This record gives sequence, C-alpha cells and structure tokens, in this order.
Amino acid sequence: MTQVSKLRRPTTPKQAAARCGPVDKFLDPSLFKAFSDPTRASLIACIAKCGRGCSVGEVAECCSVDFSVVSRHLALLARSGVLEATKEGRTVFYRVRYAELCKSLRSLADALEECCPEKGAACNGKCC
Repeated sequence: MTQVSKLRRPTTPKQAAARCGPVDKFLDPSLFKAFSDPTRASLIACIAKCGRGCSVGEVAECCSVDFSVVSRHLALLARSGVLEATKEGRTVFYRVRYAELCKSLRSLADALEECCPEKGAACNGKCC
C-alpha cells in the first residue's frame, strides 16, 4: 500500500479545484488547442524537422491541405505561441519557438510531477 505524506492529505476534486497551484498556471488551453488538431500537429512537426523558417507555400507542400487552410492553421499556431511569424516582402515565414515551447512543456511536466502523491522511492521521483 502506498503511503501518502502527512503534508499532502488527499483532497476531493472540489477542494483541489478551489486550491490554486503551479499546474493551473501551465495548463494553457491555447497551447493544447494548437496541438489538438492532427493537421496542425503535422505542420508543427514538418517545420520543426526542417529546422528553419518555412514559407506557407513550402509548408503546404508537405500536406494534402489547401494553401489557405494551411495559412489559417499557421496563424493560429503563431497566436498560441508555438510558432513565430516573420514577414519578408509578401512572404510570411514560420519557425518553431523552440526555447519557449520547451520551457512551457518542461514547466508543465514539473508542475504535474509536484502533484504526484507517490513522489520519492516508490516512483523514483516520477509520477506513476
């Protein structure tokens, strides 16, 4: 049987929801909305693997979605902070905001790990 620390008493969901914690700060709905669409996920992967800024036209070539739809998806990804958009003349280039995205995801992982009641030897410092 797993022992729960005396400092962290189990709470009801209602009590937990009333308490503000780091996990609340890092569960950003706009970030999850950005990743929730399969097309957007593949666009992020395409640009990330490319390792440089890509134009909308270049990105549209890697998927079977219309140019205008790709453009709207990329704009949403930029608004959510996943991508950075830079304009050169009439062409918009999108690149992954690697440092910011990694920081956000690491912060979320750390906050979730802090919620883990089985921290320590039982989970080797990781949530079960």
